[in-house]
Amino acid sequence: MNTVKAIYPGSFDPVTNGHVDLIARGSKIFDHLVVAILRNSHKNPLFTVAERVEMLTEAVAGFGNVSIATFDGLLVDFARQEQAHALLRGIRAISDYEYELQMALMNRRLSPELETIFLMPDAKYSFVSSRLVKEVFELGGSVEGLVPEFVIERLKQHGIGNAGS
Repeated sequence: MNTVKAIYPGSFDPVTNGHVDLIARGSKIFDHLVVAILRNSHKNPLFTVAERVEMLTEAVAGFGNVSIATFDGLLVDFARQEQAHALLRGIRAISDYEYELQMALMNRRLSPELETIFLMPDAKYSFVSSRLVKEVFELGGSVEGLVPEFVIERLKQHGIGNAGS
């Protein structure tokens, strides 16, 4: 019997309820799902890689077939290293689709055996992004219900925003 391993890559800065929704649904589709945090030196993340690993570990604690990893470089190289068969990607809007289609086609060119699976988040999270969460929180708006509660506490610890919830 073949087991299907997939990778759900992203920056997860921070993890949102939209991410958790896709992780939950991906864990039902694949035998093993690796949530992979991209270590990108060109971005200026709010949370360190270690903090993002901690938050994701807490977010996926209830899923027995989900693990957390970090990577840099090409995603297809990481997928080969992990012996993954598929990539899980979330699409919220048409603008996401255009970018994700380009990435999927490039990944297919680089690694034809690797499939890309697109999932849409639950409609209530279709507008939520990590960037938007950070901006709203920083300006004192509520992100309640958009991220796990422990993420709100982490945002407060970073000293951004004046209300936060």
